[in-house]
Amino acid sequence: MDDSARHATPPAPPPVKTGLLRTLLRLAVLVVLVVGMHVLFTWAESYVLKNEQGWTMPGFLVLALLVYAVLIAIPFVPGIEIGLMVLAAGGGDIAPFVWLATASGLSMAYMAGCKVPYRWLHRVMLDLHLMRACRMLEEFQTLSLPERAAFIAAQLPGRYLDWIVRYRYVHLAVLINVPGNSIIGGGGGIAFVSGLSGVFRAPLAILTLFVATAPVPLAIWLFGWSLT
Repeated sequence: MDDSARHATPPAPPPVKTGLLRTLLRLAVLVVLVVGMHVLFTWAESYVLKNEQGWTMPGFLVLALLVYAVLIAIPFVPGIEIGLMVLAAGGGDIAPFVWLATASGLSMAYMAGCKVPYRWLHRVMLDLHLMRACRMLEEFQTLSLPERAAFIAAQLPGRYLDWIVRYRYVHLAVLINVPGNSIIGGGGGIAFVSGLSGVFRAPLAILTLFVATAPVPLAIWLFGWSLT
């Protein structure tokens, strides 16, 4: 980063009314998305439970797994619970396909997080007059991946919490598998924030998601465990 960019005058926050209006519009969009997710989740749950005999139909299987992959990619959707429901309805024979749909959906969420432009986040924070957060984001986006990891570790309270960042791939795998993780964003939200953070290497993050989601469906498939 050159000296002219470093010493450039930061953008001023908008008037309070303008920032508040933009924030309310964003919240309205979020509410619409949440309602849409709820409707989609309710429909998918009903569709799966009413068509337990349809798993032998390739078309039904593909449709159900596509819906499931989309649902699990959405933040705050209980992905593990949906996956178990699909496995219970479809049986062990579809376990590998459920695993593939799970990992693919979470990978989509991770890649979506990677694509969110920092300038948009900066605008959101500026509208909220979060000037300190804006300055931190301006500094953060100029850093390399190792520097970003060090930057985040430096913000953590306590000297010994840097292990959270150091072993971030392990923690990603653990959080994906924690029951009830929907209260912290669900699998989709966790994957999305991981991509947004900019401290994960995409190939390793996606590999972590595939490995983390493998044990339960593959155990059901290999050993014939039943969820019913």
